[in-house]
Amino acid sequence: MSAVHSTMRALGSPAPDFTLPNLNSLMPGKADASVGLSVLTAKPLLVMFICNHCPYVIYIAERMTELANDAVEKGFGVVAISANDALNYPQDGPVAMAEFAHQYGFNFPYLYDESQQVAKTYAAACTPDFFVFDANHALQYRGQMDAARPGNSVEVTGDQLAAAINAVYSGNATNQQQVPSIGCNIKWKAGNQPEYF
Repeated sequence: MSAVHSTMRALGSPAPDFTLPNLNSLMPGKADASVGLSVLTAKPLLVMFICNHCPYVIYIAERMTELANDAVEKGFGVVAISANDALNYPQDGPVAMAEFAHQYGFNFPYLYDESQQVAKTYAAACTPDFFVFDANHALQYRGQMDAARPGNSVEVTGDQLAAAINAVYSGNATNQQQVPSIGCNIKWKAGNQPEYF
């Protein structure tokens, strides 16, 4: 695996628009077949770029899901997005995404960015990569969930992402000292790797 850091977009940046198919909708009782930013207006927003096979994601998946489901309960718009090249990484393809969402109990959409354009507009670089926006969809947090990594023996707490979610929920400022996330690089299609990567 190739570990890379998140790009750390400028705080205050607007949330780029998107409309993507929701692979969580393959299971009964789940959300609409596609989800876009337009249906999440006037809500704070948590956007997570993840994938199914990344050991960094798997290591934090249970706590990540707890935090994301809790954010839904708080009234956030929450989406997870996979942008990996499913042709070369079929374990990150649509069917596996639906299974992953079911396995971990996602109460939020798991979106498939097949063209990888949404990942580019968010300047996403790794899995996992987290972005928290306020109700005006201005970026308030980007970075790691916590300091836990596969093999470093740090407890998975989600403390830094949880603090950002709670600050935005309460209308308070987030801590400006934010640490980049680190994880597997997004698996870009041939010739599609962005300049920032």
